Amino acid sequence: MVKTILIISESIDIEDSSASKVNVALIKNLKKIGYQIRVLHYTRKEIQLGNAIECIAIPEIKFSLYYLLSRTQRVFQRITKINVSKYLERLFGHSFTFFNDSKSISKAIDKYYDDEDLIITLSKGASFRPHYAMLSLPSKHNNWLAYIHDPYPFHFYPRPYNWVEFGYQFKEEFFRQVSEKAKRSAFPSQLLKEWMGSYFSNFLATGVIIPHQNLEVDANLNIELPAYINPNYFNLLHAGNLMKQRSPVGLIEGYKLFLTQYPEAKDCSKLLLLGNADYYKNYLQNQLNNTIYWSQGNVPFFEVDIVQKNVSVNIILESKSEISPFLPGKFPHCVTANKPILLLGPHYSETKRLLGDGYPYLSEVDDVECIAEMIGTLYTNWLENPKQLLDRPDLEDYLGIEYLKAQIENGDGN
Repeated sequence: MVKTILIISESIDIEDSSASKVNVALIKNLKKIGYQIRVLHYTRKEIQLGNAIECIAIPEIKFSLYYLLSRTQRVFQRITKINVSKYLERLFGHSFTFFNDSKSISKAIDKYYDDEDLIITLSKGASFRPHYAMLSLPSKHNNWLAYIHDPYPFHFYPRPYNWVEFGYQFKEEFFRQVSEKAKRSAFPSQLLKEWMGSYFSNFLATGVIIPHQNLEVDANLNIELPAYINPNYFNLLHAGNLMKQRSPVGLIEGYKLFLTQYPEAKDCSKLLLLGNADYYKNYLQNQLNNTIYWSQGNVPFFEVDIVQKNVSVNIILESKSEISPFLPGKFPHCVTANKPILLLGPHYSETKRLLGDGYPYLSEVDDVECIAEMIGTLYTNWLENPKQLLDRPDLEDYLGIEYLKAQIENGDGN
């Protein structure tokens, strides 16, 4: 039985990425279960998570060949304006900074590991530095659970993501080793486990599903609703960055079509978009009016949380694709908010799988007429009962600590 856990997290700063939010949520829920937790993190600043969770910031090694090479590269690029990263990654697979960071992390693991029953590596973005660090510590592989939050390397992402990184063959070999060396692996979604298992078959044998957890906001913060939301309105919210592959055009055009079909809603409804959207900046700025609001940048997590809990509908927007194996980091927050979810995504989607085949509020991301119809149905339901709820105790259980404990204690990975 697992009693003690050493967690290696690339970051525990909840404001720097969605991955960091879910990392912290997982850490806190593991503590709630009753495990003794120690966290090594590479956030580069002191952060404490409270609740008797020991958090140790990993220092960067500043006296090494990799450190010297990384700083020399930065100076060279700043002076010459020539980016040599792509040439170096073709030769070595990763940047000098990546190698130095990974060495810094592995050194800290060696120093602070105290025979914990389990070591969990958590990362963010397309980095996986803690996983690379663990490969250099073979004596600890039998205690290692490698958490894989997204496909890796980048060329394993489903379309429309079609970026092939420099040094991709080195990155592919790196993850092949992770799949073979880690005693156990974990994925936030069933579809992601199957997706990565199609490239590295050992993940199918070692993988368990640990869905993203809900990150609770401190009740003592006493947060007020921001001025851009009227709680008496029919409010629809999309919270999260809008990348190039995650287009809001279908949603906005569908909402505008809804307003033409229900003109009275112009006086009592609002579409809220919170987060960065650099690729769609010009389009969004031309859409803003009394019924469409965009934050034009990141919004603190505590603010997003209270808005999610006070809107009429939370929106999950995915890419135009044949499959979306990702579990969005905001999915547990939408379930906890307990408001109807409007899912805009492909037919094969982890979110759709969890909501179920009979879930009524689904549309392809670019099907404007269907989106308008879904919003119209949600609006009609809201008029009849403004307190409409998602009411999915099955999803609350799936995202809860009892399921989490069962997966952690599932020692054989099957």
